[in-house]
Amino acid sequence: MIIGVGTDLCDIRRIEKTLVRFGDRFIERLYDPYQIEKARRRSNQAASLAQSFAAKEACAKALGTGFRQGVFWRDMVVMNHPGGQPYMRLTGGALDRLKALTPAGMTARIDVSQTDEYPMAHAIVIISADPAA
Repeated sequence: MIIGVGTDLCDIRRIEKTLVRFGDRFIERLYDPYQIEKARRRSNQAASLAQSFAAKEACAKALGTGFRQGVFWRDMVVMNHPGGQPYMRLTGGALDRLKALTPAGMTARIDVSQTDEYPMAHAIVIISADPAA
């Protein structure tokens, strides 16, 4: 059963301008080391960061809190399975909120889809609950 859906668009040009203005200070405030390394390996670092930014926003929306109630940017990390499929790893307040949303006897699953077509990046996050094994 679906327990949360969020979507977000991010203008890659906005991330480019923010990188010029704030550089590593911006990156380290919002992103986990995994995401930073992943972005730095890409030919367009800003597009990668914009996709992650959109996914974090979408996840915060799917959790139903936005960036309030103890949910912070670095609590949500877009990672990739070996085959490349993205997923979210939650920690801190985001994980606490996920646990509170997940019905007893169920296991939460977070599906993520991301794309970009300059100048926009998009992400959708669907949080669902499946019966526990």
